[in-house]
Amino acid sequence: MFDIESMIKIDSELNRIKDLDILLERILLEARSVVSADAGSIYLFQAADVDSGKTNELAIKYSQNNTLEKSLPAGQKLIYSVFTVPINDKTISGYCAQTKQIINVRDAYNLPGDVPYSFGKHYDEISGYRTTSILTIPLTSAEGRLLGVIQVINAIDESGNIVPFTEEDEIHIAHFATTASISLEKAQTMRTMILRLIKMAELRDPKETGSHANRVAGYAVEIYDRWANRKGVMYQNKEKFKDSLRIASMLHDVGKVAISDTILKKPDRFTNDELKIMQKHTVYGAALFDDSQSSLDVLSRYIAFTHHENWDGSGYPGWVDTGSGVSTKTDANGAVLGKKGSEIPLVGRIVGLADVFDALSSKRVYKAAWGEEDVLKEIRALSGTKFDPELVEIFFEALPSIRQIQALYPEVT
Repeated sequence: MFDIESMIKIDSELNRIKDLDILLERILLEARSVVSADAGSIYLFQAADVDSGKTNELAIKYSQNNTLEKSLPAGQKLIYSVFTVPINDKTISGYCAQTKQIINVRDAYNLPGDVPYSFGKHYDEISGYRTTSILTIPLTSAEGRLLGVIQVINAIDESGNIVPFTEEDEIHIAHFATTASISLEKAQTMRTMILRLIKMAELRDPKETGSHANRVAGYAVEIYDRWANRKGVMYQNKEKFKDSLRIASMLHDVGKVAISDTILKKPDRFTNDELKIMQKHTVYGAALFDDSQSSLDVLSRYIAFTHHENWDGSGYPGWVDTGSGVSTKTDANGAVLGKKGSEIPLVGRIVGLADVFDALSSKRVYKAAWGEEDVLKEIRALSGTKFDPELVEIFFEALPSIRQIQALYPEVT
């Protein structure tokens, strides 16, 4: 039963979430709950790009389907196609975005003759799913600016039958969309600020792109999610941690802003002296969060500081004080000892693995992108030396979702 108490609870939950991707997935889940929908997708508005010739469009961000997910192996998530939809009257979602009106379709295969849009049967044909009722809702700002669209599919009644969405459903989902839009604007502002910080780093180091940061953060969340399920972490605690983890992971290389352009932009491999300077970006990044004010600051510090440590202790920067840069643990020759095994915070181990996977998979000024087979072979080979063996195992379990994230955040050329 959806009521005012339920809406207040949802409002509180959505306002707590800071990261855009975590919020989008949650908005879709709650929207489906509000109207008892079996499936659905959420899209974000993408403005026209004159240079590329693209018109205004919707880009899919998340898709959920209870029926299809029940047939998946335990622990696996639904993998969906990544695509965009033009904002026009040819599709249901495009027409909803164009008119900014709720569109309620009773039967997708028997549309009224007076509507301009049509239903694309391709997804049903390849998935074996049957779409019947569809409710499509615009997400708009207080000023009426289009933010995105939610589309929920197949209303389920108390007996488990697929039924049309009702007028009451339209009222409830409209109320929910208002709440969701407010939270969405806040999360988009947070993401914009994070990407501006990364853009600042990109001006110094061309490798540090927003797409790279989004991919690494997405991989990290997928790996942590499965690790947390293994360890029996409570759902609420897991979701709260994922929210901070995703943002903190995007900032893993923020310390590079303190490294000289001569080194950052060198189109070749570093000398030993240059490498030592470059390695200090971990200390510089961690120092930005020394005066921690929140759990997000703490995670950001751990990740910036330790994502280049190795499971066998051969990584960097090792046991160093971030405030002074002074070594706190050295060997008999005075060399700084690296952290190893569980001495490395879990988040550092996770982001370290995610970062290497993305670096090997991506083109750099000094190398071509590796093929996936070679990348995966290298990840396996480094299990137990560079990477936590359990996390490598989890990484391969999460590989379908990791490929999905690669498709969601391609490198912009």
